[in-house]
Amino acid sequence: MSRAGAIMAKKAHALGIDIGGSGIKGAPVDLDKGAFADDRLRIATPDGAGPDDVADVVAQIVEHFDLGTVPVGITVPAVVTHGVVRSAANIDRSWIDLDAEKLFSKRLGLEVHVVNDADAAGVAERHFGAAQGHDGLVVLTTLGTGIGTAVINDGDLVPNAELGHLEIDGHDAETRAAESVRDREDLSMPEWAERLQRYYRHLEDLIWPDLFVVGGGISKKADEFLPLLDIRTEIVPAQLKNKAGIIGAARLAKKAAKHS
Repeated sequence: MSRAGAIMAKKAHALGIDIGGSGIKGAPVDLDKGAFADDRLRIATPDGAGPDDVADVVAQIVEHFDLGTVPVGITVPAVVTHGVVRSAANIDRSWIDLDAEKLFSKRLGLEVHVVNDADAAGVAERHFGAAQGHDGLVVLTTLGTGIGTAVINDGDLVPNAELGHLEIDGHDAETRAAESVRDREDLSMPEWAERLQRYYRHLEDLIWPDLFVVGGGISKKADEFLPLLDIRTEIVPAQLKNKAGIIGAARLAKKAAKHS
């Protein structure tokens, strides 16, 4: 590739980093293709997952790829408003009310955009995955330890939609329908599908989405439970799997950089 071609290619790149309970993963993303531009790097999440220790690992990932001043998108398993973390799941409670964008920007010396992990996955699926080009209201649900959700309307993210915590029949929805509950209670797929149906029907009655996208590791077995659901909304498995958070974070960082 010519030098000019390399510069143009780099302009389409951003770095996505996904902070999880067991690992912190990152990769440069080609945003024209919605695909990794290099192999992903994964480093174990440090014990306790405190902000400074996590920032050190994030710095290792940034230094590994050595991309210069490209935008950096970082996901956290928490509500994030204007760069400030407002909740904590799978990370230490010392994150609550921390200005994470300020922390990471200072540590990295780069422009950083911090987002909720489900929001990042939803953006990736809407633009490059199962909901690519889908107009109207798209809702991603990640079925895992809990139920993460992302709401995207005509391609625009409505951030921090904590719809996994809807109260249904007197229960927090994720305490009845998350994949971890299926595993813990040893539910059969038909038994679990009954709980999922109650959840998805309640959700579609509240906001009338055009499409549900189902993510999380269990989405690999979508053919075992999605056909059991009787709902009016089209529902499909996610396509990007564990790449979604990184790709979505990179896209959101690039968009934020354009508007800064």
